[in-house]
Amino acid sequence: MTHHYDLYAIGNALVDSEYEVSDQQLQSMGVEKRHMTLIDAERRAALLAHVHGLHARRTGGGSAGNTVVALAQLGGRAFYSCRVADDELGAFYREDLIANGVATNLTHTKPIEGQTGSCMVMVTPDAERSMSTFLGATADLDHTALHPHDVARSRVYYMEGYLAASPTGLDAALQGRAMAKDAGVALAATLSDMSMINFCRAGLDAMVGDGLDFLFCNEEESQVWCGSQDLDEICRQMSQLARTVCLTRSAKGCVVLEGGQRTEVPAASVKALDTNGAGDMFAGAFLYAVTHGHSHAQAAWLANQAAGRVVSQYGNRLSNEAMAEVKARLAQHAG
Repeated sequence: MTHHYDLYAIGNALVDSEYEVSDQQLQSMGVEKRHMTLIDAERRAALLAHVHGLHARRTGGGSAGNTVVALAQLGGRAFYSCRVADDELGAFYREDLIANGVATNLTHTKPIEGQTGSCMVMVTPDAERSMSTFLGATADLDHTALHPHDVARSRVYYMEGYLAASPTGLDAALQGRAMAKDAGVALAATLSDMSMINFCRAGLDAMVGDGLDFLFCNEEESQVWCGSQDLDEICRQMSQLARTVCLTRSAKGCVVLEGGQRTEVPAASVKALDTNGAGDMFAGAFLYAVTHGHSHAQAAWLANQAAGRVVSQYGNRLSNEAMAEVKARLAQHAG
């Protein structure tokens, strides 16, 4: 069978607005540091009043959205299933995917009335990101966003862990998982955030199901998942969830677990300014490399380089020029 897409992903469509704030400002807003917190329209209005006058960078976002864009920028073919509303942010989000060469269900369906999801990202001087997410239209993401024909023609099917918080979104992700499995498509997921593990564990367990081909998480998430700080114990538990587990450890690089083997791949040496989007970028670059004939160690090296580039600047995405440079380095590294 010819694969039409390297990656088919389902996740939240969110437009990110990123603000640089002090720890004091973060406290006065009552935003929990380093976490993703779901907010309603009223809370969003209150937060917007707090940051009034601060410069905001606006980009397409959503965890899996960032991942498919990263893969497409590197030259892979991606499809993204998501949901937006019939408003200015929804149009911005759709156009952003199209401009990045990502195919999407949004070009085939009329958006619903309401507000498109958005995420206020507060970045403190220590480079940590704290997110307040208003789901809006994406709260109602459901199976109608799936294109079964395209799921079956993909190499990898990727589920965003944040969907564990949405009954309809989780149901859609799991329906897509079943379609992908039937078609022999590799299954992948991300644990997304500590809050998902603490509050939506059952949904994540359902995504893992009887095992995945690829699982992405960071060290802190794996500690919460395993109830342990011990890396050996974490590696033992996590390796049971997927054939290949990528455990990212910020400046310590990443650990790739597969077939009882543990491979440590060093991080790019960078000065971190903003960690928003690092994990999403890692997954996109890793999946690009493995679907284009590279070994998992090379894929992890590329993913660390791309994630390193994204944390050394403000914003969750890299320019096409920066991505081209990262890709050129892979050719040298692999050669």
